Amino acid sequence: MEPGITWYEVLGVLPGADAEKIRRKYQERTGLLRGEMVSGAPSNVLIVVRRAQEFLDGAWEILGDPASRIRYDELTGLRRRGGGLIPTGAFGSGSWVEFEDMGIAGEVGADLLGGLLELGDFFGPHPKPPRRVPVPDIRGLFWDVCLEVTGRLGLRVTSVRLTPRPLPVDGFVVDQSPRAPGKVRWGEAVTVHVWHPPARPGAPARPGAG
Repeated sequence: MEPGITWYEVLGVLPGADAEKIRRKYQERTGLLRGEMVSGAPSNVLIVVRRAQEFLDGAWEILGDPASRIRYDELTGLRRRGGGLIPTGAFGSGSWVEFEDMGIAGEVGADLLGGLLELGDFFGPHPKPPRRVPVPDIRGLFWDVCLEVTGRLGLRVTSVRLTPRPLPVDGFVVDQSPRAPGKVRWGEAVTVHVWHPPARPGAPARPGAG
C-alpha cells in the first residue's frame, strides 16, 4: 500500500466504524472483483484486479482482527496507546477524513509517518500550499479512494471511463498519467482510467471515453 493511504480508506470506512461495517464493505468491494464480474476484461484490467484484491485483503487482514486493528490505530496515531480512539477535533476542524491524513497503510513505522509529513505546508498550519506534491500510485484503488487521495494532495482528476455500458457501481483505477513516483505542481491534473464491471457480466469491455 502506498504511504499516505490508510487501510480504512481502502475499504471506504471511517476509523470509528464497527466490525460489522468493515466486514460488509470488504465483502461489497471484493464482490466487484469476482471472476464473473471481470470476465472478458482486457489483460491490463485483470492485472490491476489482482492488485486491487491484494489491497482489500491487506485491509481486511489488519482491520478485520480486533487486536491487529488496535495495533494499527496506535502506530498510525489514530488511537492512544492502551486507550480509545483520539476524539474528533484533536487535529484541526475535527473531521475524521482530515484525521485519516495522519495515518499510513502498509509499513506503519514512525519513519514512514515522518516521510508523509515531508509534505510540509500541506499538513502544517500555514495556508500556503506546497509548490510541488508527490504523485501517488492509485492504480488498483477504487474511485472514491482515488478522489480522497488526490484531493488531499491538492490534485485535480480527469477520468477516462473504460467500460461503455457499466454497472452503476464504484469502479477502480486501472492506469494513471502521470505515473508515480515523481512530483507535480499543486493543482495539476492527474488523468485516471477507470474500469467498471459491465452491465452484462462476462461481456467484453472495450475502452471508451467517459
